[in-house]
Amino acid sequence: MILASFQGMAQQDFEKRLAEAKTAYAANKLDDARFAMQQMMQELDILTGKEVLKVLPEKFDTATANKAKDNVSGASGWVGVVVHREYGTRAADGSQTTLEILTNSPLVGMLNTVLSMPMLAGANPDQKIVRIAGYKGLSQKVSGPNGREDYEVQVPLTNSLLTFKAPGLSQDKVVELANTIKIADIAKLVQ
Repeated sequence: MILASFQGMAQQDFEKRLAEAKTAYAANKLDDARFAMQQMMQELDILTGKEVLKVLPEKFDTATANKAKDNVSGASGWVGVVVHREYGTRAADGSQTTLEILTNSPLVGMLNTVLSMPMLAGANPDQKIVRIAGYKGLSQKVSGPNGREDYEVQVPLTNSLLTFKAPGLSQDKVVELANTIKIADIAKLVQ
């Protein structure tokens, strides 16, 4: 009910911004027209992010989604919107399993370079090219608290970047859990 209300308000905001852009353009106020369109695009990106939250897993292994901390934020344009979900505390230090999608990520180009040239990933023993739900991704060791070795998986989705972190688990377990993410459904929404 709340989501339907939000979507109704977002539709009104979208139409309001579209009318503002048309009016400003007709008056040859191009900067005002551009600003109204940027606001309209940001609202669309946030609505898309809220749709992405609906397809994210409810749990990973024993870690359940903490939907109260779900977040869609950011400014579309140069760097995109961040869709963020946390899952129950897994590590002894209280670290959370997280799943994030960043639209218009500036890191996608660099990651695609590593994925297309396996010798680059092979030169770093902390990185491994993996398949996640049919998509090519990168699993890599990252520093955890107190020197603990943690792992994350990153998967490029056109211009968006999916990052999955599960502190305190082995690289194989992180990859196994990442393979339960409905990446194709997410990719359809963010492309």
